[in-house]
Amino acid sequence: MVTLRSYIFLDDLQPQLASYIGKTARGFLPIEHVASLFVEISPGIAINEVTDRALKATRVFPAIQVVERAFGVLEVHDEDQGNVLEAGAAILDHLGLQETDRMKPRIVSSQIIRSVEPYQSQIINRNSSGMMILPGQSLFILETDPAAYVVYAANEAEKAANVFLIDVRPFGAFGRLYLSGSEAEIDAAAEAAISALDAVQGVNSKK
Repeated sequence: MVTLRSYIFLDDLQPQLASYIGKTARGFLPIEHVASLFVEISPGIAINEVTDRALKATRVFPAIQVVERAFGVLEVHDEDQGNVLEAGAAILDHLGLQETDRMKPRIVSSQIIRSVEPYQSQIINRNSSGMMILPGQSLFILETDPAAYVVYAANEAEKAANVFLIDVRPFGAFGRLYLSGSEAEIDAAAEAAISALDAVQGVNSKK
């Protein structure tokens, strides 16, 4: 039996998030302002069939397909929102599930570090794939369960505030997001990210 861990539609992929996916993914890379769908399931190996169904049903493009020990993640995108929504419908039909069967995102941790020290900024930059954090900026760190919902938080935060996307990891045990910027902008980004996740309806996790 397949569990629908994450299912989230991004109506307007923001420039930094699109660029990050383009830098780190191995599939057909998206550009800014396309529509995007992230699906996360368990067991992970079943994501291959999910990808097959989406591509046969529509003309969407896959950027991410990750198969882990327990979870699988797929991202598809297209300039036409209708195509992406149709791909999602095909996936749900294949799984015999509804969007409401998805797990509701849970915020595992949320923290803001004010005025990051120079040595810490260097450590963060060495381990990230996005923008660089500069000393003195504020840093917002968010962890989500399931993992793929973290991209929704990142996208909504980028819509709401002038921040820098340092890193985002939408797969694994938890999703992780790092954003930097001025104190006021980081506060606005954090509020937008958390509010977006709180508004997602789904089945509560047993954790």
